[in-house]
Parts: sequence; C-alpha cells; structure tokens
Amino acid sequence: MTFYMVYAADPPPLQDFCVGLNDPNFPVTINGLFCKNPKDVTSTDFLFQGFNTIGNTNNRFGSAPSMVNATRFPALNTLGISMGRVDYAPGGLNPPHFHPRAAEMFTVLEGTLFVGFISSNLPNETNRLFSTVLNKGDIFVIPQSLIHFQLNIGGTHAVHNSAFGSQNPGRIGVADSIFGSNPDIPDDVLTTTFQVNERVIQAIRSQFG
Repeated sequence: MTFYMVYAADPPPLQDFCVGLNDPNFPVTINGLFCKNPKDVTSTDFLFQGFNTIGNTNNRFGSAPSMVNATRFPALNTLGISMGRVDYAPGGLNPPHFHPRAAEMFTVLEGTLFVGFISSNLPNETNRLFSTVLNKGDIFVIPQSLIHFQLNIGGTHAVHNSAFGSQNPGRIGVADSIFGSNPDIPDDVLTTTFQVNERVIQAIRSQFG
C-alpha cells in the first residue's frame, strides 16, 4: 500500500520564525528563503511600512496591484501568509488572473467594485461565473487557482486589501500569459483555440509585447 502526503497550503514552519535572507549573490536557490541567524534578528525585521501608499493607476488598466510577500517582507518566510493592495482609478480593472499557490480574501476599503471568479468544470455544467458588487467594508473570497477579476464601477478612487494563505501566492495574468509569453505561443495554437484568424491574434499580441 502506498501513502501520499499532500499540502493544500504552505507547509507548517519548523521554528518560530525564519526571516528570509535576500542575497542575490547567494549561489543556491531553494523553495523559500534562507534564514537569517536568529541572533541577528531584531524587531524591525517584523515591520513593513508603506502599505498605505496609493499606487499609480496611470496605465492601460487603471489599476495598481502591489504584493507584500516574503520577497518584499522577508519576515513572512515560512509563515504561509502574505498581503496585497490594489488601487483603482474610476473604471479601473484588475484584469483576469489567478494565484496558483493561495486562496485570496479581500476587503474593500474605499469605493465600489464588481468582482467575480470562474469555477472549474462543475458536474453537468460549464465554467460558472460567481460575481457580485462589493461596497466599503465588504469581504469576498477567491478559491485557490481560480481565474478572477475586479472592476471599479464607482465614480471615485477605490482600493482593497487582500490576504493570502501563502508567503508567495504568485500571480498569473490570463491575457499577459497567452499573448505576452516569451517566446510567443505559435499562431496556429491561438487561432484554433480562439477560432479567429492570424490577423486578430497578431493585433491582440501587439498590445502585450
């Protein structure tokens, strides 16, 4: 008989803390960060400042995602948590994306957002969209690895904070991955997938170069 162990989130830590050591010259990469010597750890290692900074939404989507993960905040290393912030201009969109290593729970701090995620194939169904409108103080949960989006439908700036069950949840933009990969996905793969001709694919790809 064979037994398998599966983690649905980051594995539990083996010590009280492991403040990550960010050294670009370190010759080895592991799943996580090397630990700073506990004798060298101070209270400031557990402090992150600047999360209240408004992101620059002057871009094609009118949104500014900002992630505070173990890379930016090494104290999160081995703790299995991280946070994010997204600012929105009026009409701003956090385009369809997913986090491969974590579920997401977010709360609206300002503004009104239309949010939704798409399920995987449910029995006897296609991919279902679960969506709603959120106002200040509302909380919404996105299951791990499911495609989701947020759209500012109010007339003012909007912002939400997110909590993730991973020190490095990752973020994969759907359109960016498909049309902005390096090297390009072959045109015949995309024309068959989307049932359009090469000119349409090339026109879309030109927006993600």
